[in-house]
Amino acid sequence: MKKSLIFFLSGILIFSVSCKHQPEVKPFSNDNYPENISKILNDKCATAGCHNAASYTNSGGLLLDSWEHLFNGSNNGAVVVPFSVENSSLLYFINTDSAQGPRTYPVMPYDATNPFVGKPLTAAEYLTIKEWIQNGAPDKNGNIPFGTAPDTRQKIYLTMQACDKIAVIDAEKKVVMRYISVGKTEAIESPHCVRVDKQGQFAYVSFLGGEYIQKIDTKTDEIIGDVYVGSGSWNVLHIADDGKMLMVSDWEDIGKVVLVNTETMTALPDFGGAFKRPHGIASNKTFTTFFITSELENFIYKITPATGSFIKVPIDDGTGISPRVTHEIMMTPDESKYFITCQNSNEVRVLDANADTLIRVIPVGLQPQEIALSTAQHLILVTCMEDNSALSGFKGSVYAINYDTYETKRIDAQFYQPHGIVADDANGVFYVASRNANLNGPAPHHSGVCGGRNGYYQVFDLATLQQLPKRYEVLPEPYSADVRFK
Repeated sequence: MKKSLIFFLSGILIFSVSCKHQPEVKPFSNDNYPENISKILNDKCATAGCHNAASYTNSGGLLLDSWEHLFNGSNNGAVVVPFSVENSSLLYFINTDSAQGPRTYPVMPYDATNPFVGKPLTAAEYLTIKEWIQNGAPDKNGNIPFGTAPDTRQKIYLTMQACDKIAVIDAEKKVVMRYISVGKTEAIESPHCVRVDKQGQFAYVSFLGGEYIQKIDTKTDEIIGDVYVGSGSWNVLHIADDGKMLMVSDWEDIGKVVLVNTETMTALPDFGGAFKRPHGIASNKTFTTFFITSELENFIYKITPATGSFIKVPIDDGTGISPRVTHEIMMTPDESKYFITCQNSNEVRVLDANADTLIRVIPVGLQPQEIALSTAQHLILVTCMEDNSALSGFKGSVYAINYDTYETKRIDAQFYQPHGIVADDANGVFYVASRNANLNGPAPHHSGVCGGRNGYYQVFDLATLQQLPKRYEVLPEPYSADVRFK
């Protein structure tokens, strides 16, 4: 019999490359699992040829010999998300009853002679693990994963636009540690943008199909408030440096922007009503002057809400492509200039923030979208969602632009429709979220209870621009990302 056997599910490697069960006498285990969970996972899963220390690299990279190792996840990211049984893929593989939840193959524990039957757990064993995850997957002493240091834990927040979820990623292990259900109604409201204040206390989320902005406490990852902003296609959020105000754009042909007092969660009267598809937002540090992109004009709007005035700042000389479709905008830390992605002309344009004049045009890949800022590396990072990849079977690229010298580097990796991007300067990395909505993209590792194709994110070293190991699968349409402590 072959030592290992490779199985593919929809063209992508699944949990186990091989699990050849052999008789094994296991010593006393101090694995930190609760006793009833240890009896299942350590006795039946962390075994020779499967998910033990000697074999796990050939079993999807999933090591199950201890509670701590479980939360490193597999080569495809988190397999258990505390309190979220519907999004814990470990359950999919050990479930043999579709009435109990999602199922996928091969059945675990694995049997090379019959992978679609496996050596299944009993119904009682499956329910024991399911209930444990539902209760937060605590260790033997009752400690919940990622539950320590709530005031200082570094996290990344990522919207799942097709599922009304926010993924919370632990910055140390880089896996999803929680999913937050967002939205006000039973309908899918499509969480579009997430932003965290500079104090790292609160996150805010806007909705394409909703009428509220919701507020999340980043210590508990619970929704603690909301504000009604009315009907609209609510897109980008921008928060004041002191965290006391935010602005949100209404991405409609005749759109508007709204200022929100985040302390009282009340909205001020909307401003505009004549803006053409307002989208990206930047501001000065005093939060009194705003720069807003328009996806229907070769201008940006420069507005002063206190006086009710605004001007149109041209981003070119009035010739060439019209509209260029200005998508996102990012101000440099010294407020001297701002960078704009132009998704129709495949450029990043740099303007002087004081003189409102064009400084530089930087060609980039097809359909540049979101921008991330790394002050540590003096970089502007841009996702180009539909760019032709240098890698077969993939789509998209990322451009790294030094915002002082304009030196530009292209990053090619296994992206598919990369969109959301954020730099975690505290840990020297940046995250790129691939939507993977196109059927030509890489087949997901598994599917879950949320409709659509799962997306994924990747992590890169900020200094070298090289990808770190793993591709982390998440729910469909990962779209917007932000980091807790900047």
